[in-house]
Amino acid sequence: MPAAAPSARTVGGPGAASGSPAIECENLVVRYGPLTAVDGLSLRAMAGEVLALLGPNGAGKTSTVESLEGYRRPSAGTVRVLGLDPRADHRVLSRRTGVMLQGGGVYPMLGPRRVLRLFAAYYDEPEDPAALLELVALEEAAETPWRHLSGGQQQRLSLALALVGRPDVVFLDEPTAGVDPQGRIAIRDVITGLRNRGACVLLSTHEMGEAERLADRVVIIHRGRAAASGTQAELAASPAVSFGAPPGLDITDLATVLGAPVSEHSPGRYEVAAVSSPQLTAALASWLAARDAPLSDLRTGRSLEDTYLSIVGEAATETDSSANPGVERRGRSGRGRRTR
Repeated sequence: MPAAAPSARTVGGPGAASGSPAIECENLVVRYGPLTAVDGLSLRAMAGEVLALLGPNGAGKTSTVESLEGYRRPSAGTVRVLGLDPRADHRVLSRRTGVMLQGGGVYPMLGPRRVLRLFAAYYDEPEDPAALLELVALEEAAETPWRHLSGGQQQRLSLALALVGRPDVVFLDEPTAGVDPQGRIAIRDVITGLRNRGACVLLSTHEMGEAERLADRVVIIHRGRAAASGTQAELAASPAVSFGAPPGLDITDLATVLGAPVSEHSPGRYEVAAVSSPQLTAALASWLAARDAPLSDLRTGRSLEDTYLSIVGEAATETDSSANPGVERRGRSGRGRRTR
């Protein structure tokens, strides 16, 4: 696989000032009848940056991304991509943005080579379809109809389709879902290459590992709001000790013994809001030993996952997407086949 990623134009042009955010929304509100899916969300991302959106199903991620893509009209607030209105200026922006869906949007009987050639015809200066096939390692499956591709191959083709117009801004929805380890590495390399060439990448994912590897900044969305945002170092700045133990421990008693708040973020995963010290570790081990409870995976400091779980708690459990009409429908909407 070549090291080079598709080239990105310099971010700017009509409606975009130098140094202005490539993606920006202020006080975004999206409602579906009485349901408020996005409730005053603000975020921004710059050229040459990977911004990851994290949150449980129903948190408002998809509604936010669809508003930025111009496929959903906000109920209130403003959204701008490259300084332009995603709906009013959709024709212009559709040639400067790339959208990767979770699935669908491709003629089922067409193979990757023909699909890429078709999409390339929509652009004045497209990427070379043959180069994109090589980039996402689909040369051997180039003539295989979409419906006969594996799930991972379909994901890689969806990524190639998002890149065919040499976009300045790329929206990626769960790009590594269902992809094998080799494919994950390939996709990560492509995303890193896009960032290095000045494109802005908005990555919506449930996978903490992908966000930790790829994101320059993270926004954690909970109940339609930005519950936390910043670099991974900033999000993990709070002192904490986390550990694994049997679920359902008496955390009130443990907090009294340790002299610090204790929480159970997920079954069997605990966090102590305190600076690590030999004394705290000894007291924790002694308390667990007295209850014949094994201690495992002791960590000092917070990982991105620890921060995420401390914010969303049990809401991290998958929710019924029917609760939010705008959530998890992207793969079935048929929007992936964009026409001009």
